[in-house]
Amino acid sequence: MDARDHLRDVAGEPGSEPSSIAGSDAQASGTPDPRATFQPPRKKARRIAPNLWAGLVPNGLDQQKPNHYWEMVRTIWENRRHPFYALRILRKGVCDGCALGVAGFKDWTMDGVHLCTTRLNLLQVNTMDALDPRKLAVVDHLRELDGTALRKLGRLPYPMIRRRGDLGFRRIGWDEALDLAAERIRGAKAARGAQDPGADRFAFFLTARGITNETYYVAQKVARFLGTNNVDNAARICHAPSTGALKRGVGVAATTCDYRDVIESDLTVLFGADVANAQPVFMKYLYLAKKRGGKVAVVNPYREPGLERYWVPSNAESAVFGTKITDEFFPVHVGGDIAFLNGVLKVLIEENGVDDDFVTRHTDGWPELRAELAQQTLEDLARWSGSSVEDFRRFARMYAAARSAVLVWSMGITQHVCGTDNVAAIINLALARGNVGRPGAGLMPIRGHSGVQGGAEMGCYATVLPGGVPIEQESAEALTAQYGFRIGAERGLSAAEMVEASGRGELDVLWSVGGNFLDTLPEPAAVHAALERVPLRVHQDIIISSQMLVDPGDTVLLLPATTRYEQPGGGTETTTERRVAFSPEIPGPRIGEARSEWQVLLDLAARVDPVRAAVLCSFESAQEIREEIACVVPYYDGVQHLKQTGDAIQWGGARLCEGWVFPTPNGRANFVVVRPRERELPAGRFLLSTRRGKQFNSMVWRTHDPLTGADRDALFMAPSDAQGMGLGEGDTVLVRSASGEVRARIKLSTIRPGNLQMFFPEANPVIPSDRRDPVALVPDYNATVEVLPLGRGGSPLPEQPRTTQRRAAQPRAERREAVRPPSGSTAPTSGIVLAGGRSSRFGRDKLAEPLDGRPLLHHAIRALASVCTEVIVVAPAGGLAVALPADLPVPLRVVTDRTSFGGPLLGLAAGAERAREAWLLVVGGDMPGLEPAVLREMLRAVVAGSGDRYGAGQGAALELDGAAQRLPLVLHRGVAIAAAGDLASSGERSLGALLSALDVVIVPEDRWRRLDPGARTLHDIDVPADLASETLEADPSA
Repeated sequence: MDARDHLRDVAGEPGSEPSSIAGSDAQASGTPDPRATFQPPRKKARRIAPNLWAGLVPNGLDQQKPNHYWEMVRTIWENRRHPFYALRILRKGVCDGCALGVAGFKDWTMDGVHLCTTRLNLLQVNTMDALDPRKLAVVDHLRELDGTALRKLGRLPYPMIRRRGDLGFRRIGWDEALDLAAERIRGAKAARGAQDPGADRFAFFLTARGITNETYYVAQKVARFLGTNNVDNAARICHAPSTGALKRGVGVAATTCDYRDVIESDLTVLFGADVANAQPVFMKYLYLAKKRGGKVAVVNPYREPGLERYWVPSNAESAVFGTKITDEFFPVHVGGDIAFLNGVLKVLIEENGVDDDFVTRHTDGWPELRAELAQQTLEDLARWSGSSVEDFRRFARMYAAARSAVLVWSMGITQHVCGTDNVAAIINLALARGNVGRPGAGLMPIRGHSGVQGGAEMGCYATVLPGGVPIEQESAEALTAQYGFRIGAERGLSAAEMVEASGRGELDVLWSVGGNFLDTLPEPAAVHAALERVPLRVHQDIIISSQMLVDPGDTVLLLPATTRYEQPGGGTETTTERRVAFSPEIPGPRIGEARSEWQVLLDLAARVDPVRAAVLCSFESAQEIREEIACVVPYYDGVQHLKQTGDAIQWGGARLCEGWVFPTPNGRANFVVVRPRERELPAGRFLLSTRRGKQFNSMVWRTHDPLTGADRDALFMAPSDAQGMGLGEGDTVLVRSASGEVRARIKLSTIRPGNLQMFFPEANPVIPSDRRDPVALVPDYNATVEVLPLGRGGSPLPEQPRTTQRRAAQPRAERREAVRPPSGSTAPTSGIVLAGGRSSRFGRDKLAEPLDGRPLLHHAIRALASVCTEVIVVAPAGGLAVALPADLPVPLRVVTDRTSFGGPLLGLAAGAERAREAWLLVVGGDMPGLEPAVLREMLRAVVAGSGDRYGAGQGAALELDGAAQRLPLVLHRGVAIAAAGDLASSGERSLGALLSALDVVIVPEDRWRRLDPGARTLHDIDVPADLASETLEADPSA
């Protein structure tokens, strides 16, 4: 019996739909080893397949779908200034979009043109003109711009610097910039000991945006030459679980097949992957697979419209009629994948669907996994997965009927606290049927970015060395022998750990090549606060991003980079299918003094340690880099011979583990015992996951997603869940978790009830930062949330414009009203502490006076930190006489009053102009008794009364003895700035005048007094006797 007969016995005839799985007991014990003989019969594609059509309307004009042809017209218009250069990039360059990695228009998988909207959207980033450096002279107004507007400013042309206290950046030379960076790194090495790489105070992070293998390789070598393993790249926050699980399971940390196997396969299964959005050309591969009779199954919480039907623009039939893609859909809960896959394995065991011969000959760990599965009931697994026993059986029978299968997954699987186990469960499923190492079968962690596969293989990773070798004593010593300088044997900081170390004050230098931690990591407020603490941040990039505008701990450097198409000597990229493709340097316009990233990094090494660097860490050309890569990473041998567009090698060949030879220590594939999460949601809570739309990583191209019809503020919710909450399409809600809250609009969707989705990075404030996979260190981009209704059919309350026309003053009686019943929610708020007074009645600086063991000013700051997303202290021009607390849970900043001792109104305006949130909570620095519950009640008054953009009023104040109190005060930021400016221009300086001019909600005394019976919230300290009485009242035993 040959391998083809063997597989047919197990699976049945192709295309069969068994009511149960054909038994494997019929396999003879003497079956020959099917290593290299099995080849599924090649299906002949049908010329026209009306049964696959999505509709009869040409180009789906009546459907919710992208208009690919309009996208092409838009691209031509956006690149009209350099059309011939843009065309040369498309014709000669390797795509810097997703990781399919075409060279020019050539597709490695099939004949015809390969061109997608992801590549077209990125094209303008490579062809745009330089920005005017004067636009960076003041950065406050730039913080109002979103990422799209910042990109449109243009390419960064020159090195620039901003010191602490500067309003913005100024131009400097390369020598000054690199000398400064080198000096700081030498200081960081001296601070903790240059001989201890595991305790360094500097780190390097590289994004996946167009970065070449040459840059990744040089970056990791420079970092380790300088003495640290603190070097990581964007693969850490996407597919790190995949590489670890694959290495353990089958001995390779990459896709085991190529895209042609998808076309030839009987079955392609997509787990947590929206390829229609992230890898559009992959849809053409699925289309060709369907034409040959292959099936497509999807396992996901959300039934993606783009995977249901798709219009392939380069194929006439599909472009006109569209193509039905998904044959079988299996809904699961967010995080329910292990339970689902274990349920399927149990059915395969029960119905004799496991390839016992393959398992016996070529794997280890099956008895242990089978014993564990015996302890899990199908009913429990169905409950935990959000699926059903019937779906387990439906999937298992479909899978067993397929003679070959390719299992594809993406970040819906990896970005979990159990991401590595999720991938291991998929590998278990593949091994149960021998779907690896043979034609039409394989394991494919599909990549979304063009650089991430090569980044880890070049060793630009905190946990591995070049070649993807784990950092251990033996491997470190081996690389030390090759490089001639010491390599540390302790792993470095991962991307998220770099930010955490920054927040603890443990990094002196953070060097970023591209990327934007502020957009890509959970809890952006915490990330912002951490970045502000780094003494030197270096941002090496082609465009401006929001993280560059974060105030310096001491210094921020901006270094202009070239694109991959401008890199001297060209560069290479590694695709999802392990194809290393050469992209040449393309003639065209060049930007200012921009330099290749790898050249700058080598220059840094030479300035830190010039004598050693000249011998041990120096390259004259990109070709020299490739030659060293070929020596240090043996499976990249051949990269040194790539010279022009179309040159490529595919390391490992078309298929890894061919003939079921696994490069593991035991020479066998390994099943891994994985246990599902037994999670029960509290009543009223949902499982939220993040999704991508019209974007590249955190770079958003369009606010409207043409595949789903959703805007960026959408909350994808099942109709049954919405109905149960009395919500409808477009209703405004507040999504809240333990880490934060965001506003959103309901988008009724085909999502598993109990689950929600929001776009990344908009959802990041509600994603907790303290959850990550313990093995792969990838953050968990999911959260348990509650949803609070705010309004009907309206837009979420946006941050208001920075200049807002003030309402005309009204009689106080008309403005005053009772607070409506609170919604249980509060608006994200900036806290402002007015600390610019003279303390003339006190006789000395009262804010520095001790009260209950800490300075008076600290009490007000800590009260605001408990209810606000940031705290701003407005100080006089001479500064504060008291140190600020360093252990707050939110960012703390100091701004200088416009006019020293100019009064509270000007102080409020100064703080409001620097605030990030739409709402402000203003208090005095001499108010130590602020009750957080009362402050929250004031914020609820604003939200609960919302009827228009500003709610029922433009702010909120507390009532005492029938009068509105001046502080504490809640105000809308735009209104506060406009009104304060108007009043100040007329000579007014008091908060009373501001209160009289605005329409504020008055919180009744009887209401807030229930929360603060002693009215300590309103106590302020004017004279020393007030301080003494405050101490006695706070501590009766004193």
